[in-house]
Amino acid sequence: MARVTVQAADFDLSTEVAALRRGDGGVGAVVSFVGTVRDVSAGQGVLRMELEHYPGMTEASIEAMIGAAEARFDLRAVRIIHRVGALEAGDQIVLVAVSSAHRGQAFQACEFLMDYLKTQAPFWKKEHTPEGAHWVDARTTDDEALRRWGLDSGNAGP
Repeated sequence: MARVTVQAADFDLSTEVAALRRGDGGVGAVVSFVGTVRDVSAGQGVLRMELEHYPGMTEASIEAMIGAAEARFDLRAVRIIHRVGALEAGDQIVLVAVSSAHRGQAFQACEFLMDYLKTQAPFWKKEHTPEGAHWVDARTTDDEALRRWGLDSGNAGP
């Protein structure tokens, strides 16, 4: 099973978690995060979102994130799926799932990976609202979340 997949197709959480655990009796905890497309952003209604990426570069960047997580936490396995293309409000957009022998490590690693993914992965998001479409800028709150881990993205403006 690949650790990182960037795809247009939807994913099934139970299938992915089962694959993450399969054949590993040392797994004591699995923590997963599923992000979905909100129907409101910054007070505006969102009709749909488009996501673009650089094939190959995006996957390599996410693999590097996993390496950073493995250096910090005692992990048994990691699975990240990020969708691209046109997504409707309510659609699943991202899965981060980790397994570990212990729940604390699994919770922390999942949160670390999501914070890192949100600020460092090369994805570009365009929101379509009733007022028109616009590219989504980096958010200061995402950079602050990454700084908790002693990392700085420098993505968001003042």
